[in-house]
Amino acid sequence: MTTSPSGAQVAAGRFAAKPTPVDAAIDVISVASSEAAAGGGAVLTAVTGVAIEKTEPVFAGHYPDFPIFPGVCVVDCVERSALAVAERTGMAEPRLVAVESTRFLGAVYPGDLLTVRLEMRNHEGAVRCKALASTERGDAASVRLRMSGRVA
Repeated sequence: MTTSPSGAQVAAGRFAAKPTPVDAAIDVISVASSEAAAGGGAVLTAVTGVAIEKTEPVFAGHYPDFPIFPGVCVVDCVERSALAVAERTGMAEPRLVAVESTRFLGAVYPGDLLTVRLEMRNHEGAVRCKALASTERGDAASVRLRMSGRVA
């Protein structure tokens, strides 16, 4: 564990070195590996949890009288979740290559638990990560990332 600039405790993994606007730690809840049909290689499925505290610094300006967790921060939580799963499963050091698509489906508010369901598989020389982020009220975002590396 390390301390973020705002004083929050965050997990310090091999891949967690980049700056992030979000103080919340990523909690890897489950990871499973399976083989894709028709020899498509390994597929990782995982679930992570991110507690969005009322003290997140981004809430001060987004918006002061009606705080909403910014969409870019949801995407950041998805990327950090994928990196945490990559570290847990021993993937070679991945990096974000592209945000292929994002759809924001519902708001994330202070005090929410953001649950991220991930599916990671090899695709065209990279790793494609499909994610669904949700809160107790329902789906918040659908995100598809492309990352360097390979699912083993």
